Amino acid sequence: MFASYLPVKAGFSARIEGWLHRAVLVASFLLIGGIVAFAQSPASLLNVSYDVSRELYKDINTVFIAKWKAKTGQGIAVNQSHGGSSRQALSVIGGLEADVVTMNQTADIDILVERGGLVAKDWRKAFPFEAAPYTSTTVFIVRKGNPKALKDWGDLVREGLQVIVPNPKTSGNGRYTYLAAWAYGLKTKGSEAGAKDFVKALFANVPVLDGGGRGATTTFAQREIGDVLITFENEATALAKEFGEGKFEVVYPSLSVDATAPVAIVETVTAKRHSREAAKAYLDFLYSAEAQEIIAKHSFRPADPAILAKYRDRFPAVQSFKVEDTLGGWEKVQREHFADGTIYDQIMTRR
Repeated sequence: MFASYLPVKAGFSARIEGWLHRAVLVASFLLIGGIVAFAQSPASLLNVSYDVSRELYKDINTVFIAKWKAKTGQGIAVNQSHGGSSRQALSVIGGLEADVVTMNQTADIDILVERGGLVAKDWRKAFPFEAAPYTSTTVFIVRKGNPKALKDWGDLVREGLQVIVPNPKTSGNGRYTYLAAWAYGLKTKGSEAGAKDFVKALFANVPVLDGGGRGATTTFAQREIGDVLITFENEATALAKEFGEGKFEVVYPSLSVDATAPVAIVETVTAKRHSREAAKAYLDFLYSAEAQEIIAKHSFRPADPAILAKYRDRFPAVQSFKVEDTLGGWEKVQREHFADGTIYDQIMTRR
């Protein structure tokens, strides 16, 4: 009996071992398949952007998520981080794992190329319109009735006037304001010394420097500090939604600046998170007709000429300049105006 039991036990053991082997193989395939699926389908993206774009990307994200689900069958979350553009760029350099960056000046993407190769050198060629799906321009927002009769940059240096702008050191919004004022000073004074004196007089009227554009809007609208807010065109729409039509008015100065809003994939992060396909699809979506319509709705100027023309009444023609054409480009501007101890610092310490 004992002898006859051994073969039965051995056969049963072999069958068990076979079942276990097959189970392990199946589990391994499932695990590997899950890892591959996870690698191909990130659960989320992080868009690190500038201060006054939060409402825009909230709407864009909702539509993109639905389209991604319909196309791939997979869910995805798009998280947002907002702040002063230059400060946001430094956060990415410091380790904030952005899959994409959507900034308001090219300098804040170029720095991601220079410091560690986080973004590809040819990022401008990765998407249409030099990787800028929309632009904006600098305007004056004044209180109802424009009580101080402010019409142009020259009015902003009057004694006793309070001008609200964000900090040019941390905010692209503030930097564009500074550069627009500088260009106006060059045009009207005829020299860099005259431009410097003009910008110094303007910033002498700035009572507080917020870190970003939305902070400056809060200072002006909620805290009711200042006679004029200098900011991007879209903030007038945001103010009307929050405070009602008619409480504020928009003044277009005689000279403004063409503020492009460039975008890029953060290559090092998307490689690590296996999210490049989704990140590219997200930035590609910004150029679709649907996204361009959302951009126009939020009072940013769409890059698509046909859609921009469709909303001509919302976007009046303005005399504007490009930093690259008028002021020698962002590298020169950074070196001469915003590096430590240069013109902006000199103006602020002596105002």
